[in-house]
Amino acid sequence: MRNLFFILTMMTGLLMTAQTSIPSVQIKTVDGKPFNTSDIVFDGPVIIDFWATWCKPCVKELNAIIEEYEALAEETGLKIYAVSIDNARTSARVAPFVNTNEWPYIVLLDANSDFKRAMNVINVPHVFIFDKNGNLVEQHTSYNEGDEEHLFELIRKLGKE
Repeated sequence: MRNLFFILTMMTGLLMTAQTSIPSVQIKTVDGKPFNTSDIVFDGPVIIDFWATWCKPCVKELNAIIEEYEALAEETGLKIYAVSIDNARTSARVAPFVNTNEWPYIVLLDANSDFKRAMNVINVPHVFIFDKNGNLVEQHTSYNEGDEEHLFELIRKLGKE
């Protein structure tokens, strides 16, 4: 039984660190330029955060991350791609919303939810964390105040690897 537990633990670890490629989906930048998700750059840890302007937990999480973002970006090379799933009717609100909140992230628009579907996202917020090699390290849905502390620790750890 111990051997089975060990084997299952090892297999789970291998699955968690397996190379994960980002699906190639054509979406837009917040200023309306085409962006292919296969162009996401992995020269440090990467966070892909699916959010919407109407999602209060999404906004709270992205606002909470701001306090450490610049330091983490400098220290680890962290990049955050904040992917709005606002639809065609509400996507015009995204740019003013981002500017008002002074988010320094790379903001992308997935108005048709093509990237959302390709990444198997059901609910927002949904956050994917990748290492500098493009390996999916962790993902989570929902947000509770203080969750960002775990995120900061993980990004610092990834920055040292």
